[in-house]
Amino acid sequence: MRCLNVLVADDHPIFVEGLQAVLSRTDNGKFAFNIQGIARNGLQITDLLRHSSPDLLLLDLNLPETDSLKMLPAVKKGSAQTRVLVMTMFDDPRMVKAAFKAGVDGYMLKSGSQAELLQAIEQVIEGNTYLGKGIALDNIYPAIQNRNSGLPDKQFAGKFGLTRREIEIMQHIGKALSNKEIADHLFISDQTVSVHRKNIMRKLRVNSTASLIKIAFEHHLV
Repeated sequence: MRCLNVLVADDHPIFVEGLQAVLSRTDNGKFAFNIQGIARNGLQITDLLRHSSPDLLLLDLNLPETDSLKMLPAVKKGSAQTRVLVMTMFDDPRMVKAAFKAGVDGYMLKSGSQAELLQAIEQVIEGNTYLGKGIALDNIYPAIQNRNSGLPDKQFAGKFGLTRREIEIMQHIGKALSNKEIADHLFISDQTVSVHRKNIMRKLRVNSTASLIKIAFEHHLV
């Protein structure tokens, strides 16, 4: 069983106590959890990261006197190995999009279950991206989606040598879909999606799904 060092950033004591109780259980599957610190605001996050390098940051987006999204790039730059899982009440697709663009690795609602939390943690720790239950990205900026569904960004595709199919895969990756989910949408095998994903990552010179999602957002593919 792997022990994960965790930093919790949330200003609601009751929620934090509940989270600590969940993570202290001995039946949490693949992981044991060591909570290194609790941050109530952005300054405390910075201070704690200065003295530790947690495997996981559980982040509330609504911290007092803090713009969590604006500080995320600095968090990722200062602690590149730290995976960031947002836990929030905000299900607005625009907020979800902004969070992934800022560099989060996963996004789930606080209304989720203990089982979902453990699933989300497992996904982000393994280098995948997690999009929580009850969150839909399909309705983000419909005009942009309609434009791109018929006419992908040719300049972006040409710059990196991406094929039409790879752009299509990128659009689905931008919605944080898994290989299997993308395969189901496009009626191809998940092995084929995996090959496309690897080719896209090679062409864009990135090594994580979170980076692909960020690029997809930046180039308005979703």
